[in-house]
This record gives sequence, structure tokens and C-alpha cells, in this order.
Amino acid sequence: MDNFNPFTLCGKVILITGASSGIGKSMAIECSKMGATLVITGRNEERLKETFQKLQGNGHQMVATDLSNIAQISKTWSDDNFSPFDGIVLNAGVNDKSPIKFISEKKIDHIFKINFYAPALLIQTILKNKKINDNASIIMISSVATNLAAISNALYAASKGAINSFMKVLALELSPRRIRVNCIQPGMVRTDILSKYALQEELESWEKTYPLGRFGQPEDIAFPVIYLLSDAAKWVTGSIFTIDGGITLK
Repeated sequence: MDNFNPFTLCGKVILITGASSGIGKSMAIECSKMGATLVITGRNEERLKETFQKLQGNGHQMVATDLSNIAQISKTWSDDNFSPFDGIVLNAGVNDKSPIKFISEKKIDHIFKINFYAPALLIQTILKNKKINDNASIIMISSVATNLAAISNALYAASKGAINSFMKVLALELSPRRIRVNCIQPGMVRTDILSKYALQEELESWEKTYPLGRFGQPEDIAFPVIYLLSDAAKWVTGSIFTIDGGITLK
């Protein structure tokens, strides 16, 4: 029996943004287990080091950078220190729980700068500087918030809706190079942010509404990311994968 594994990431150089905690941290660790050589980024250098130390294998790089700093994107990612990528996971994001009557231009700018401008301009910089290989895979992390309305979530939902639309056009434009582009829409995932949530009883009640009986774990998102990065998904592009424990069935 041979050792054929269509899900292996051996020989692939993968960039993961927002890798200092939560889902991004899990993605990085699990991808390293599958043989990927990783470039990980995050704003918090100390937490990014914690992720870096848990990566398996050798040759990984970490870059502490603030993707909301648009000028820094061009300066950092046009650098010759990076080999062309075989995979990119755009995971970094923030939220602002403001009811619509309390939103402001400043809040809109903040959310869209990190959730939309940063990944869009990062991809633009990487393409312009020829830092992505043919047959590569790009994954953009969206959210079920795009079609599951929740009070005070308008700005976040709008920014992720923009990501979904952007992904479709990017997939079409890059198809001549066989570069695949897809989105993953997670439901609620248990990360450090949830553990610090003040109303834990409210969270427990909400969790019971999920058809599969629980919120997601970070690896529930990391494993589908591995699939989309691997050659097992080489005929998949322009798709939105909803991974949410069934909450959007309601």
C-alpha cells in the first residue's frame, strides 16, 4: 500500500494572517502537522511567538505586523524575504457590537480597514509582486453573520458580506492561473474571546440552539482549511463553505 494522501501540505508554503490566537492559531498548528511551511502574522508579537513555538517542522517564519496599517502592508509583503506562497489564509478580523443608531464613520472605517481593506490590499500586493504560485489556494474567512442577522452586528456582517463578493471576483480573475479562491463562514467558535464573555449563562442558552448541540472548536475550522489548501480541493473555487453546527438551518 502506498502513502498517497491528497490532504498533505508537504512542500507548500502557506501564509496565515491573524495566527496569534483562536482560529488562526489552530489553523497554523494543524497545517504544520500536515507538512506545510508556514509564514504566520499577527499584531501581538508575544502571542504570535506562542503559536510559532507550537508549530511542527522547520523553516517557518513569523511576522508581527498590523494589517490595519495600509502602508505597512506594501512595505512588508513586497519583501524578497518571502518565497512565493502556495496558499494564503486571510483570517485576521475584528468586531464592533454597536446598534446601528450608535455607528459612526470612525467605527465603519475601523471595521472595514481590518476586515476588508487589509485582506483586499494584501492580496493586491502579493499579486503585484508575484508572491503567489500558479495552482495556489486562497481562503478568506467570512462569517455566518452575512446571512444570519443579529442585533448590533451590522458593521461586522457588512464587512464579511464584502469579503464574500470580493472572493467571487478574485476567483474568476485568478482562474487562468488555476489559483483557487474560496470562503469559509464559521458559526460561533469557542475561543478565548468567548471565555471572557460576561454573560456565560446567555452563551450556554445560545449554544443549546445549535442543531449539533455545541459551538465549534477552532479545529472544526482548521480542518476544512487544510482541505481547501490541499490538492484534494483542486477543482473547488468560488465557493462559500458554511461550517456552523447547523445554526443557519433554522
